Amino acid sequence: MKRLLKASGWCLGALLLLLSGPILLATSGSLQGAESWQTATRESARIAPPPDQAEEAIVQVYGARAFSWRGYFAVHTWIATKEKGASHYQVHEVTGWRRYVVNSRPGEPDRHWFGAKPELYADIRGEKAEKLIPDIYQAVELYPYPTEYNAWPGPNSNTFVAWVIREVPGLDVALPGNAIGKDYLGDRLVAGVPGGSGFQLSAGGYLGLLMGTREGLEINILGLSFGLNPAALGIKLPGLGDLALRNPNPMAVADPMPAN
Repeated sequence: MKRLLKASGWCLGALLLLLSGPILLATSGSLQGAESWQTATRESARIAPPPDQAEEAIVQVYGARAFSWRGYFAVHTWIATKEKGASHYQVHEVTGWRRYVVNSRPGEPDRHWFGAKPELYADIRGEKAEKLIPDIYQAVELYPYPTEYNAWPGPNSNTFVAWVIREVPGLDVALPGNAIGKDYLGDRLVAGVPGGSGFQLSAGGYLGLLMGTREGLEINILGLSFGLNPAALGIKLPGLGDLALRNPNPMAVADPMPAN
């Protein structure tokens, strides 16, 4: 009986540790989401340069807190591309409320995700972006779960972005630990990391280990990640994501556009 009570205590403690980040976010009121997706802002955050002010090709990767209660646990990620001389951006992501599908269409690259301000993870421009864009289009077309969606542990919107990044040589972008679904590998147990140099093990997205030059070390338990990132001088906590002094992606910061 004592062993059972001790084991139960350990399990409860581990569960509280896993949920500590989401609980903190929920009780602190630091995430102020919109009451309705119909009224939530989708306006530009003025991070990406307007197409008429940037002739060069551009590839950007963004993330923002997921809508409603999901935002306490995870971010939603997407990829934006603009070909050289193009008059618009293409936004590539998994979207939908009742029917989740891959979308690749013209749109604002840096719009709020239903009230949540986006964060720029990577910003690649010029000749390198020109070379990446055709491979990004091809990877989007080959995504193996175009009409499948599971918020946890995947496949979901973050599974899609991680898949595209892995499939495109040179598009090495480390996604944050709270991009739940990025570690879903389907039937595979081993894969490279989105950040480029490294590997990860994953059992259906429920349990896994990731080691990468940019990502650092992550331990995935039930889709929630703990870890350390020495290169970014940071730690990774469930729900809270990456708390770091540096961005692990070298081409990651663009100057916000000046306000009118």
